[in-house]
Amino acid sequence: MVGDMEKGHSLKRSLGPVSLTALGVGAIIGTGIFVLVGKAAANQAGPAIILSFVVAGLACVFAALCYAEFASMAPVAGSAYNYAYATLGELMAWIIGWDLILEYAVASSTVAHGWSKYLQKLLQQFGITLFDKGGALHLFSEAPFDYNSARDAANVTLASGQTLNVAAGSFFANGYWFDLPAILITAIVTAILVRGVTESAFTNAIMVSIKVSVVLFVIVAGIWYVNPENWTKDFAPYGYGGITFFGSPLEIFGGTDKGMMAGAAGVIFAYLGFDAVSTQAEEAKNPKRDLPIGIIGSLLICTVLYIAVSAVLTGMVNYKEIDINAPVASAFEKVGFTSAQFIVTVGAIAGITSVLLVMMMGQPRIFLAMARDGLLPYSFFGAIHPKFQTPYKSTILTGVIVASAASLLPLSILADLTNIGTLFAFALVCASVLILRYTDPDRVRPFRCPLSPVFPSLGIILCVLLMLSLPSENWLRLVIWLFVGLVIYFAYGFWHSKLKPSAA
Repeated sequence: MVGDMEKGHSLKRSLGPVSLTALGVGAIIGTGIFVLVGKAAANQAGPAIILSFVVAGLACVFAALCYAEFASMAPVAGSAYNYAYATLGELMAWIIGWDLILEYAVASSTVAHGWSKYLQKLLQQFGITLFDKGGALHLFSEAPFDYNSARDAANVTLASGQTLNVAAGSFFANGYWFDLPAILITAIVTAILVRGVTESAFTNAIMVSIKVSVVLFVIVAGIWYVNPENWTKDFAPYGYGGITFFGSPLEIFGGTDKGMMAGAAGVIFAYLGFDAVSTQAEEAKNPKRDLPIGIIGSLLICTVLYIAVSAVLTGMVNYKEIDINAPVASAFEKVGFTSAQFIVTVGAIAGITSVLLVMMMGQPRIFLAMARDGLLPYSFFGAIHPKFQTPYKSTILTGVIVASAASLLPLSILADLTNIGTLFAFALVCASVLILRYTDPDRVRPFRCPLSPVFPSLGIILCVLLMLSLPSENWLRLVIWLFVGLVIYFAYGFWHSKLKPSAA
């Protein structure tokens, strides 16, 4: 892998440990704190969401240690795809690479959609009603389709103001045209990423500084409004279980699909960012040292912040009263600190923007790694800009895909699919470390996952348990997506692979 990178057009090495850690924090802190924590607390775990973040963080720590070992050995673009390629073979590498494409594309689209909602909320606070009902751009504030994911029929409000009763599990047209703010932010981020990784890292560092300051403000200011009874009266209203077997609750874990473990599975999306750090391996100045620092450092920082914010949020407001759409801002409004709503909204926009930046930065580098192995057309996916030294063609393609999905599709249905794809990738990386320790024990490892095989094995077990805690339909969607990927592999990648003598 390293030889192929050095022979071809490699990316510009310009990121140090601080920049890599900031990229990780930029990708991790955002949707998790400003959106997911409220949904998981209200619907899945209650105040026990504090423990959910601990469990999810623990699973990610084990995976992060394995990522760091691989990243220090093979500092090339590609992340988990490359690690599987080196240990599990080309077919399994394609499967995990195809899974990562879904993971990053869906995550980016979801984040762009969330950014649009926070921008509209900020404009409302300034009295700008362009996207409100009756405003000039009202029909361009939402995706044109939506989905009722509830178990029962529900009344929904259309763009015209009329109410429509929608059956459970049904799609419906809501009267909007497309989500314009989602398209605009995706276009801006795409332009930044094509321009260069140094500029992208600088932009990210500014936004990370803003949102970390806001997160610390939420913790410090919110702690004065904490009512301990909100924790002690009903700490785990749904129990501590929630583990299912392909959607069927297991009696040994409480016999329910809700609980602390279900909450942990629901928030794993919030930890996706440290995976994105490993995709920047080829742009690290000293990857053998800087990558482990960036991966593990960003994860530890964000885990502490997640636990603190979830504790403050569930202490300020009873879990039954948490607003799942804007939980943090609404919590301050409920306790009478309304001026904090503006600060939190600004922090959310900065936080979500940096998440989108890092997610969209990682996707083209997965394409690049797969193209180098012949599994995708190299002339397009492997093209490096002669001046900016970025994979510009695949970056622009990523921008088009993300903008289209974010502006046109109901993204709530795909949130858990991102979670299952993330956990699948983490489990495979942990397994790859165990395999390579056995098949190539003498290879130089600048960073070694400690207590192997215990830590990698614990990572696999926790990731599989969390995957089982997700609704069964997510397994079906994952299988369908992987089936489509296998069709593409055997139609193109298998015949053009560099491992095939004729292709070589």
